[in-house]
Amino acid sequence: MQNPVIILGAQKLGTAALDIFNSNNVVVYCFLDDSKELQQQELNNVSVMSSTEDNEFLKLIGKKCDVFVAVEDSAARKGLIKMLKDEYKVVPVNAIHKFSAVSEFAWLGHGNMVGAGAIVNNNTKIGNYNIIESRALVDTKAEIGDNVHIGAGAVINSEVVVEDGAFVGTGAVIVSGVKIGKNARVGAGSVVVANVPAKATVFGNPAAPVK
Repeated sequence: MQNPVIILGAQKLGTAALDIFNSNNVVVYCFLDDSKELQQQELNNVSVMSSTEDNEFLKLIGKKCDVFVAVEDSAARKGLIKMLKDEYKVVPVNAIHKFSAVSEFAWLGHGNMVGAGAIVNNNTKIGNYNIIESRALVDTKAEIGDNVHIGAGAVINSEVVVEDGAFVGTGAVIVSGVKIGKNARVGAGSVVVANVPAKATVFGNPAAPVK
């Protein structure tokens, strides 16, 4: 990566993304965030210059700068990604920490975040715009869709399928071969031993539906 990066979002994920780019000696040009309280502030030596709608900064993307979307809210993140594609014909770059371990035989799409200490093993398939937090494990032949959030220390075992929009909480363990349905949620620390239907929420050991 040769160009500086503009990070959309200056909250928790934004500063995590900054740390990842710093670990790879990639220059972060600025943050853009819609919070007026953050604008004109400096976070870890990088300024929050304006909002995510400021064309003076957005027009730099794809020409002089790359972009990464680090907005916590899933719907807002999707909206920004669509805007970047439709109006600027660009897709966000990956943010992969220097101290993560991503196999050369893993497949990754665009706009993914892989935190420090995370492991993505061989023959895994990672889609687009996913968040894989610090020390999470995605094991051999697992498949992760798009817009999935995997919490810190979670274990996605071999041949697990996690469909689009799903959330796997901190420290959760998904047993080999299990399927987590679209937009499903797995609570922190849960051990999932059976398939989770789309939009369901499960919690516990073994994980059970939350009513």
